[in-house]
Amino acid sequence: MNNVTSLFSSLWQDYITRLSPSAGKVHQLLSNGDELINDHIALRTFNLPKVGLQTLAAPFLAIGYKACETYDFEAKKLKAQHFEHPDPNAPLVFISEILVEELSLETQNIIHALVEQVPAHYFATSDFLSAGRPWALSFEEYQILAKESEYASWLAAHGYGANHFTVYVNQLEAFAEVVDVNQHLRDAGFAMNEVGGEVKGSPEVYLEQSSTMADKVKVSFTEGEFDIPGGFYEFAKRYSLPNGKIYTGFVAASADKIFESTDS
Repeated sequence: MNNVTSLFSSLWQDYITRLSPSAGKVHQLLSNGDELINDHIALRTFNLPKVGLQTLAAPFLAIGYKACETYDFEAKKLKAQHFEHPDPNAPLVFISEILVEELSLETQNIIHALVEQVPAHYFATSDFLSAGRPWALSFEEYQILAKESEYASWLAAHGYGANHFTVYVNQLEAFAEVVDVNQHLRDAGFAMNEVGGEVKGSPEVYLEQSSTMADKVKVSFTEGEFDIPGGFYEFAKRYSLPNGKIYTGFVAASADKIFESTDS
């Protein structure tokens, strides 16, 4: 098993166990028994020195990934960057970070206190990427964060892990269009993210995306267990650029709406 396969295998196991238990069923519904190609994963973090975007990028850079485009999400107070591997079959990686300094003082204080609980050496190996939450959190704190930023509350509650995996629609034999995938999943009882339309993007921007709404999962807080939104499954269809190459970037306007798949 090579380094890329090994890292994504750990991320997948954590994702289907802890964050998106329904992902296995979605996988089954779309795969026809074949292996699905994962277009990309997304990871979330805070933009603080110890845990910032570059900390999450380091394990990927160490196995050959290269930093590509950056993205700004001003309304959500996020910055993001995507990473690509020289092997075109390796999944893309999308890492975002919330700009803590732009949040209210109360929210900033909670986030700083969480991050202070984590020793710097915690991030020395890639294991942390699928290890969940490295800090203690109360449900009361989670609720305070959620009032201001769904992203911040999700990250505080779940810690590190793949927010979503993404089926590469181009490879599917049974479905040519994202809208067909959506209907198949809806027929099977899955709720789809309708924010900004059920399909985000278009052939004109070389990318179409859709996603399920996040599973509700049980998470432990200092007061006990509560059900909150976990991970979701995304679907992406990519189009060829004028030069004939498949587009490998992301569309900020579409990603902005995909973030809302974890809204409660």
